[in-house]
Amino acid sequence: MKQSLVYLLFFITGVALALNGLIPELLLGSDISKWVLFFLLFLVGMQIGSGKNMFAALKRYGWKITLIPLATTIGTFSGVALVSLLLPDRSLTDCLGVGAGFAYYSLSSILITEFRGAGLGTVALLANIMREFSVLILAPWMVKRFGKLAPISAGGATTMDTTLPIITKFSGTEYVTIALFHGMIIDFSVPLWVSFFLSL
Repeated sequence: MKQSLVYLLFFITGVALALNGLIPELLLGSDISKWVLFFLLFLVGMQIGSGKNMFAALKRYGWKITLIPLATTIGTFSGVALVSLLLPDRSLTDCLGVGAGFAYYSLSSILITEFRGAGLGTVALLANIMREFSVLILAPWMVKRFGKLAPISAGGATTMDTTLPIITKFSGTEYVTIALFHGMIIDFSVPLWVSFFLSL
């Protein structure tokens, strides 16, 4: 949670500085965010490439482990499609693009800003931070009501890093490998799904 608050603080600081004209013109160019995006995608590739746990999980659990990120994806898009009915000012593809962030707010918000502008990028940032916070705060309730896989599915891409300790605590250490595998697969899918929906 502390790391997420730091990210949010940096975001708010950036907004405040830009509103007061304190950001150099060089940093306001669209090329800067594009290069940051490329660097983030490079880091995603490094994480997946170095993820030996992912291959160990495949060997241990077999193909059934892939059903968890699949269920997360289907559940997220189904929920977002229902919520989009309450948002007549936003298209279904915009809503699906935001949902496709799967709590990976740093990457998804930059991608969405590139496609649709800062307005929707800000919505994506806040929505995906809220998704992560919901797991950090509600994990015990999720496990009690919906089972030990619930916080893993709800955590989206964060289950390989920020929400992993809370998942380990409330779901159990036997779910660590599943959470790592789930996080890596969802992590990898974020730029693919966001780009797909926002290019429609």
